[in-house]
Amino acid sequence: MFRHQGKNRTFIHNLRLATLLSFVAGIVNVTGVLSVHTLTTNVTGHFAYFAEEIMKQNYIAAITFFVFTIFFLLGAFTSNFLAELISKKHPDLSHVIPISLEMIILIGIGIFGLASELSSIEGKWIAFSMLFAMGIQNSLVTKISQSTVRTTHLTGLFTDLGIELSQLFFYKKPEENKKLKISIYLRLSIIIFFFMGCILGGFLYNLLGMKTLFVAATFLLFALLYDYIRLQFHVIKRKTFRHKTILNK
Repeated sequence: MFRHQGKNRTFIHNLRLATLLSFVAGIVNVTGVLSVHTLTTNVTGHFAYFAEEIMKQNYIAAITFFVFTIFFLLGAFTSNFLAELISKKHPDLSHVIPISLEMIILIGIGIFGLASELSSIEGKWIAFSMLFAMGIQNSLVTKISQSTVRTTHLTGLFTDLGIELSQLFFYKKPEENKKLKISIYLRLSIIIFFFMGCILGGFLYNLLGMKTLFVAATFLLFALLYDYIRLQFHVIKRKTFRHKTILNK
């Protein structure tokens, strides 16, 4: 899911990555909206609010919306910086630290947000932290999939989906048609799992409140464990194959 990059990466790898992490993003998105009334998985809307507050000469509110975008940017920067740093010595582990950091942030927010009433300042820091975490995730997924998969927002996905659906009427060659359908299927999967995450997150928030983020962190842990188990399976398989080859000689 995480380890295969470049030419070694297949549609199935991208599909697993896309569905699981878009589901997590959906949970985080709805939790942010319900808890602190802030979009915490993308920054497009925050730029509009920033401009609006500037026009109203409400500069404190404008700065807050600007800082929202900065924290998402910092998350993306931190994610790639850590991945590049670790990949120098341990390329197979370049994804582990960013995902682990995202998990720690989500768990920390879940614990911090257990207070029944949050002040406006505390609410802002929760939003900052959630945007930072989603910046980490979006950066990592974008890099691993070579910009094929994005999991934290849907604007670009709907744009690409609209383009590809229209291309079905014009690209009739079997190879082109197959490639288009695979891409459409991937984008639809991301959209559907993001919505599913939002729906589940909404139900869970009514029961768990901010502890809903523990569920999102659990899915991230599952992703890491799944990747580790598959790696160990392939290592054992290779060793077994080499051993048999030596015996046959």
